[in-house]
Order: sequence, then C-alpha cells, then structure tokens
Amino acid sequence: MRGEFLPFAQPLLGNEEIDEVVQCLRSGWLTTGLKVKQFEREFAEFTGARHALAVNSCTAALHLALEAIGVGPGDEVVTTPMTFTATAAVIEHLGARPVFADVDPKTLNIDPAAVARRVNERTKAILPVHFAGQACDMDALMTIGREHGIPVVEDAAHAIPTLYKGRLVGTLSDITCFSFYATKNLTTGEGGMVVTDREDFADRMKLMHLHGMSRDAWKRYTQNGSWSYEILAPGFKYNLTDIAAAIGIHQLRKVHAFHQRRLAIADQYDAGLRDVPGIRVPQVEDRHAHGWHLYVIQVDTERLSIGRDVFIEKLIARNIGVSVHFIPLHVHPYYRERYALQPGDFPHAMAAYERIVSLPIYAKMEDEDVRHVIDAVRDIAKEDRR
Repeated sequence: MRGEFLPFAQPLLGNEEIDEVVQCLRSGWLTTGLKVKQFEREFAEFTGARHALAVNSCTAALHLALEAIGVGPGDEVVTTPMTFTATAAVIEHLGARPVFADVDPKTLNIDPAAVARRVNERTKAILPVHFAGQACDMDALMTIGREHGIPVVEDAAHAIPTLYKGRLVGTLSDITCFSFYATKNLTTGEGGMVVTDREDFADRMKLMHLHGMSRDAWKRYTQNGSWSYEILAPGFKYNLTDIAAAIGIHQLRKVHAFHQRRLAIADQYDAGLRDVPGIRVPQVEDRHAHGWHLYVIQVDTERLSIGRDVFIEKLIARNIGVSVHFIPLHVHPYYRERYALQPGDFPHAMAAYERIVSLPIYAKMEDEDVRHVIDAVRDIAKEDRR
C-alpha cells in the first residue's frame, strides 16, 4: 500500500509563474490590466482565434457566450447530461431550458444523432462538451447547427490542447469556452477564456464581462484613461485579474509539455490495465489528439463482485485519490424534478455513470505514482473477480 496519499489532481507551477506573480504584486496593479491583455493576445495566437477574452471562470465564459448569441427566456439549448452543472446552469440563468441528448457509449461525448432528434424551432444553440479531453464529432454537430441556423458553442473545459482533425479546439465553432480551474491542464487557480472569430460576438462579450461599461476599468485609472464611462447594458463581473493572468501566461507556454506528460501517463495506464479482467480503459480514436484532462476507466460489474462505489472506497483506502466524472445532470434533484426526468431517459449516460472512475493524471505525477495506481487497480480487480 502507498504510504502517502496521492491527490487526484495537483497543478505544476514553476519559478516562472512565481516570479511573474511577484512582479505583478510589486507593480501595484492587481486587477485586470496589461498582463490580462498579454494573456489574451498569446491565447488567441495559440488557438488561432481572432478574439480571446479572459474571464474568471469557464462558467462565466459559457454565460457570456450564450448571452452573446441571444439565448433568452423560452429558448432551448441542446447539451449533454454527462457534464458538470455549470454547463446547464448558465442556460437556466438566461431563462432558457437545457435539453439533454444522450452520449456515445464509447467516447461519452454527446451523440450527434441524439442532438439532431432534440433540435426544434425553439432551439437556440448546441452546446457540446469535449469529455475528458477527447473532441466531439464537430463536423456532424456543425452540420446540424448550420442546417438549422443555430450557433454551436463548445464547452472546452477539458480540451487544452485537444486536436480535432489536426486543428486545435478553439476555432471549430462559433464560440469556444475554456477553463483554467486548479485541476485543469492549464491553470490560473480560477479563470477561463472565451474565444471566437466573430467580431460581433467578441464585442458583446467584452461589453458584458465588465458591468456593461463603455470603457475598460483598468483604462479609467491610467494616465491616458478617463473617469467618465457609460453603462450600455446590465453586464456581469466576470473579468480576470492580472495576478491570475501572470500564472496563465507561463502555464500556456508549458501546455504542450504538460500534455506530453499526461499522454505518457495515459500510455502507462493503458499498458498496465488493458488486460485486466473487469476493467475497461478509455476508448480513444487518436491518442495524440486527446487532451488527457481525465483518464476514465470503467468497472465491469458483470466480471467483478463489487460495484463502482466499493471499488472507489478500496482505492481511497490504498491512499489513492480518485473521482467520478460525472453524475449525469438528469439524475440531480433540480433537473430531475424541474423537467420530470427519469434515470433511464439517457441510458448510455446512466450506464456509464454506474461504472466510471477517474484516475489521477497530471503533469506533476511521477512514474512511481502511476505504478502505485496501476498496482492498486490490478490488485482490487483480482481480489474481487467473479
């Protein structure tokens, strides 16, 4: 058994991030300023998008994106139940209805055929989530969107640096939203980015992300700024701080190196677990294109004498931190009761939920850590084999 507890996720921060934050603190400018502008510029260059706006979370990015395309009361947005609540909550915040479409049982990404069946005259947007870091079938989803004249907004919280047919996620749809939460492949502690090639969407999101003000707040307090401003819309408080951007600037420069380490860990997991009876490793179309934010195995309860929950308890007892991504939204009390949903309404999402376990995968992990996880999974599967 491992002596020290292995966290499920940890960021990898170097002296570059620390020095940049210290420089920011010493400058006396802590909130949105020049470092945020630099981070936005470099992120736009990284993705190839024309416009990038730094915000304080991916939730904020999603809210801004849907508001910018005009989602409002009475509208519907088609999305996946296999996601964190933020994806659907922002739809609710705008007075619209999240309409769930089931997932592909292999990838756990939203199934375009299921999406097509859910689109109707009230549908205002399609909101796919790149589950675990594997890109959705964007060609199919964009075709559905274009046929019905509705935008596609990507929840790319897991998708840095995910590729789709050789292109980085970030320019595949109308608007793409990224997360820089502490567990993500690129972190600023809390934070996010929204990118688009559409100038009208970019202008609206920029206006709304800071109170609907006609001027950037940081310009008001510079030598060339002005104290005067106008409120053009009832906006939000979604701006990112320079302190966070100082971390993000260097995290972005390391993101490909981080990805290579995550890929190496995924390769070790595959090699160590693919032949274990009762354990299914992730089904991946292109290993190098996958962002590897998560490594999600499935516990085959027909071949083991224990269920997923007991399997997790045994891993934690062996000092290994794990998680579950996700509890499908349609079984949570709010969505279940509000929309009269049943667990079996989305059978692929529900069947996966009963089996999935997210193993630790992050750039800071050592090979010895990976071996401990593999050994623990193999031991438990052997102990509890039917």
